[in-house]
Amino acid sequence: QGLNRNSHPKLYPGDILEFPGNSYFSHFAVYYGERDGVPYVAHLTMRDSDTKLLLFGRAINASVKLDPIDVVGKKYKVRNYLDDKHPPRDFYVLIKPEIDDIMTKPITFDILFNNSEHQATMLRYGVKKSEQIEKVYSKIVPTWKDLFEKKKI
Repeated sequence: QGLNRNSHPKLYPGDILEFPGNSYFSHFAVYYGERDGVPYVAHLTMRDSDTKLLLFGRAINASVKLDPIDVVGKKYKVRNYLDDKHPPRDFYVLIKPEIDDIMTKPITFDILFNNSEHQATMLRYGVKKSEQIEKVYSKIVPTWKDLFEKKKI
C-alpha cells in the first residue's frame, strides 16, 4: 500500500474530521488551519463542564474550543459526507467568523440535538445533522419513553 498507519490526508480549512470514539459515538471537529505550524480544529467539548452526562446526555456549559488536532485525537478521517447534498460554505467568509464568535458563548451539549457532529455540520454546511444519532435514535428513544412512562427516570 505504501501508506503508513499515521499518514493523514491533506486537510483544508472547513473540513469535517471524525475521531473514532467509544463503541457508540465518534467525536467530530472542523479543521481550522495552522497556527505556528500546528494544525488546529474547532470542536464542541464538555471538557470544562462540571456535568459530564446529565439526564438524556445533556450538559449545560459545553463550549466550542480550538485545540491542536493531536490533543483531540491521533486517529481521524475527513468526513465531508454532506458535500453532495449541501454545498460547503466559504471558510473565511462564514465558517471562521462563526467559530471565532461561538467560542465566546456557552453552549448546551445535547447528545440527541446538539452534539459535536451537529456542531461540525452546522459550521460547514449551515445544516445540523448527526448520522450517528439517527442510527441509535430509533433504538434509544422507545426505551426512554418506556422508562419514563414507568416513572423510572
